[in-house]
Amino acid sequence: MAGLISERARATLERLYADDARQRAAGLPAAVRTRNLDRESGRFLAISVVATGARRIVEVGSSNGVSTIWLASGAARTGGTVTGTELLPERAGEANRNLAEAGLGRVAEVIPGDAGVTLRAFAEPIDLLFIDAEKEDYPAHFLAVVEKIRPGGLILADNVLSHDLSAYQSLLRERPDVETTTLPLERGIEVTVKLA
Repeated sequence: MAGLISERARATLERLYADDARQRAAGLPAAVRTRNLDRESGRFLAISVVATGARRIVEVGSSNGVSTIWLASGAARTGGTVTGTELLPERAGEANRNLAEAGLGRVAEVIPGDAGVTLRAFAEPIDLLFIDAEKEDYPAHFLAVVEKIRPGGLILADNVLSHDLSAYQSLLRERPDVETTTLPLERGIEVTVKLA
């Protein structure tokens, strides 16, 4: 492995970022684009997994698997696993094919269906949660799983500067069991640690 991302994963990411750029250049509406996580934000996810030693990683809103590949690249170093959720079954299937192409099919899996149902099914403590779904659903996703985040675990949420996520950010700032800050990286990442 050269660096944090294997050459195989890097090649898959390059193909997916090129597809994303074509979708944007064609002016496709956001509802039909894959809406992939930016590169530096992805690198931040992988670094966060390794830095915290996260082994149980959950993602809400996997799309075609770009962010899942970044998370899984970190998990491959920690001996962890990533469980992604994706509402659209065809996108979940695409994400799993992309993970296999990246050599990360044994590290990560994307489950199709409603994230709320999937999140409620988790019994194990979660080390790291990443939220990148429909923006109005962030508070509900957080509340569905916060009790399953281990003390010291991270909750990362994308797009907090590019979209109005003030309701989510206010919810976090009102809770005594978490500490949160906004990282001005690309579209903005809310970095939250579970205290107890």
